[in-house]
Amino acid sequence: MTPKQQHAFDKSAFKISMVQHLTQLGHAPDTAQLRDWYLALGRALAEHTTSDLVATEHDQAIKQAKSVNYLSLEFLIGRLTGNNLISMGLYDAIADAVSELGLGLTDLLEQERDPSLGNGGLGRLAACFMDSLAAQQYPAVGYGLHYEYGLFRQSFHEGAQQEAPDAWREPEGYPWELVRPELSQIIGFYGHVEVVEEAGHTYRQWVPSLKIQAMPWDLPIVGYQSNTVYPLRLWEGRALTPFALDAFNAGDYTHAQQADIDAGNLTKVLYPNDNHDAGKTLRLMQQYFHSAASVADILRRHLEAGHALAALPEYETIQLNDTHPTIAIPELMRVLLDDYRLGWDEAWSIASRTFAYTNHTLLPEALETWSEALIARLLPRHMEIIFEINHRFMQEVEAKWPDDVAKKQVLSVIDDKGERMVRMANLCVVGSYAVNGVAALHSQLVKRDLFPEFDALYPGRIQNVTNGITPRRWLKFCNPDLSNLISEKIGEQWPAQLEQLEQIAQYADDTAFQKIFMDVKKRNKQRLAGWVKEHLDITLNTDAIFDVQIKRLHEYKRQHLNLLHVISLYQRLLNEPDFDMAPRVVFFAAKAAPGYELAKSIIYAINKVAETINNDPRVGDKLKVVFIPDYRVSMAEIIIPAADVSEQISMAGKEASGTGNMKMALNGALTIGTMDGANVEIREEVGDDNIYIFGLDVDGVSELRQKGYQPEAVYHSQPLLKAALDSLLDETFTPGQPGALRPVFDSVMGSGDPYLCLADFADYVRAHNDIDRDYRDASQWARKAILNTALVGKFSSDRSIRDYVNNIWQLEAIKR
Repeated sequence: MTPKQQHAFDKSAFKISMVQHLTQLGHAPDTAQLRDWYLALGRALAEHTTSDLVATEHDQAIKQAKSVNYLSLEFLIGRLTGNNLISMGLYDAIADAVSELGLGLTDLLEQERDPSLGNGGLGRLAACFMDSLAAQQYPAVGYGLHYEYGLFRQSFHEGAQQEAPDAWREPEGYPWELVRPELSQIIGFYGHVEVVEEAGHTYRQWVPSLKIQAMPWDLPIVGYQSNTVYPLRLWEGRALTPFALDAFNAGDYTHAQQADIDAGNLTKVLYPNDNHDAGKTLRLMQQYFHSAASVADILRRHLEAGHALAALPEYETIQLNDTHPTIAIPELMRVLLDDYRLGWDEAWSIASRTFAYTNHTLLPEALETWSEALIARLLPRHMEIIFEINHRFMQEVEAKWPDDVAKKQVLSVIDDKGERMVRMANLCVVGSYAVNGVAALHSQLVKRDLFPEFDALYPGRIQNVTNGITPRRWLKFCNPDLSNLISEKIGEQWPAQLEQLEQIAQYADDTAFQKIFMDVKKRNKQRLAGWVKEHLDITLNTDAIFDVQIKRLHEYKRQHLNLLHVISLYQRLLNEPDFDMAPRVVFFAAKAAPGYELAKSIIYAINKVAETINNDPRVGDKLKVVFIPDYRVSMAEIIIPAADVSEQISMAGKEASGTGNMKMALNGALTIGTMDGANVEIREEVGDDNIYIFGLDVDGVSELRQKGYQPEAVYHSQPLLKAALDSLLDETFTPGQPGALRPVFDSVMGSGDPYLCLADFADYVRAHNDIDRDYRDASQWARKAILNTALVGKFSSDRSIRDYVNNIWQLEAIKR
């Protein structure tokens, strides 16, 4: 809220409101539990944000301005209460109010469950972008799905990952969400296409055989220190006729609820397992349900504001966050052609100037394709439209490259080698007016390696927007001591203008400031160590290097490279009497996709290695390994401020950007990383002396592959590496179970080391030796840490959004 509104905050009225909400929940103040008070707090605060949400929605200036509609199947928003208090400017006032009720605000905030509506970086990025859109007051609506169960809750049983459903809303619901039945939509599936004659014209009309209601729930995205609140609109699947009374009375109880069961399954879980046909169908149904409901809502808003249909691109842009919402392109075409009776050229002119697409990956297996047969069965009209889009596109290709069959095969939306598949990324590029990668290197590789033919056909369409993170959550909220220190030195405007952090660089050599800065880091390390002691019963040395790798578990992110280094340190401590190292705690936190067996094997190996090292009295405090279970946003908020070293060690050319690298650098951690993703740009900002770069770059990877890479030769030539790998085959870490860790060994030795762990190992060890040396010089380490915080202002998601606004979306901020 604005300072004026903060002064108007009525503490007495708010306390009364909290108690009223507590009573409505069926609890008395003298017997209520912390969770009951948290729900009352959330609901009392939500009254304020809901009124601002409705006011923003009906603001005539916003209705007449251009908006961005951010379509994403994931929004990993994290807990909302604390972050919203920061944005509303009420954190201290509410802390004071609840203390007068005999409560601690921190204790209440800990009661909130993370809304686990995302899988990893892509969903977290979407959340940061919504925060930055609202903070800078650019008209926006986020569109996602209201999953009943988010990403699974992770636990470990004897070192192995266990998955359990994550019912993030719990029985009482989530206090910040607002159901909007007046905005619901009806979404169809299956059926057939009919030909309709009308006024001498022939039209095609889809007749779905299954219809499901899309019920919207709005979560408030609160603008920083303003009255602006934009919605994150999440669609829930509901049956149109949820209960068949006749069937129930006849004793057929299952059939009586069948429609409700079918509809509810649609948004039951984030990313159903698509290793089988039923899972694939459900996944595509989710994507269409999300896209169709969102397109319908966008058109509703556009027309209700009094705008002409043909003016849609002037007032709305639709950003596709990866390929998951691609089906929105043929869906908008279907509506324009079949419902509004536009001709193809006019409809395509509107649609192709409305969509923009963000590419997040260069991994071929991550570029979505869908079976033509599945789309034709589930969405018959859309398959017809995709055929027509591709037919007309192939005419463009022919005009550019006459008789070039190879070009057509590469560019075609339909891949007809083997089972005919629809390439969603190709459809995105064809149907969008702008395509962007998410880091300078990534965007260069998209143009050079992934889509070179598209770049030649549509020069200028492929652009770059380097990712960013919101400084409100990832510094001001999660690291209050560092935030206060920064504000004391440079004022309080930096959370909205992160480039101001550069002023902190002048204190990098100030010994008094270094001490205060590192004292903050020490308290954050103590906080994390306390969590580890309480939940995992591991005692940590907080003077040790806190070495952190937190991200999704995937071979290309190379957690197993980190593991091999850990094993090598352990072996050297045991076998080399003269080996000396700074004490180190290596943290992992990651979830493996349920069907990704090797990723789960790597988790198991890390846990077994950790168990052995942590219980070996010969090692003592020199080395500890901690795998924190159930990694989530609220856990990241504890880990990131405590990190000394940020592991960003993907094979060069595989990580599109990364945002964990930005978060940890912002909080004073030093990066050890390859020349991959946004590491390249972080290096440019902080300088070579304040980052630890190792390994092959993109060209080096390519050259090694061309020469014919032989991992066996590396294995036999490096005794340290060989010993570490061999220990995965014996009983060192799995007593009585030799070979239990063989899958990790085989992933590099039996599969040709696809992500070049062995090729980069020696240089990785060299970089860690440099870290070990530098950490022992407390003053120099403090200087490097301060400069990392000071020099990464570029990586604010506010800057990312301004890049989108200026180069792609063309929006104007509407101040409220």
